[in-house]
Amino acid sequence: MKKLHVFWLVAIPLLIHECHSDHDTRHGKESELITTASGLQYQSIQAGKGRSAQAGDTVLIYETASYRNGTVLYTNENSERPISVLIGGNQATKGEDEGLRGMKEGEIRLMIIPPALSRRSTYPPNLSPDSILVVRVLLDKIL
Repeated sequence: MKKLHVFWLVAIPLLIHECHSDHDTRHGKESELITTASGLQYQSIQAGKGRSAQAGDTVLIYETASYRNGTVLYTNENSERPISVLIGGNQATKGEDEGLRGMKEGEIRLMIIPPALSRRSTYPPNLSPDSILVVRVLLDKIL
């Protein structure tokens, strides 16, 4: 798993600059960068299968959050236990909550979350309220 972690430290900044792809997720390839009305940007980098997650679903995810320069703020990718998130339940930032909607089991999505969608009531010492966050999410299971 350590090699995977190092890979993402290098890959995240590259993906941010090269997210304008025309590949099709139906064949497991990356999709184009999508920008929502709220300002969230995301790209599927691995297709999933089954139904799409929606508000009210609890999902199990693995994620890595970083700054745009690749500095990792948090990851649970090396953990044996995924994080449980209720979509629409205020258990994630607005940006990540929005980005989880529509994901399928096994899908990996790269989200670029602007400061307005990552606001928190308190901030850990390593996180600035004005930072753009890059979050790589693997949706492991929809419960």
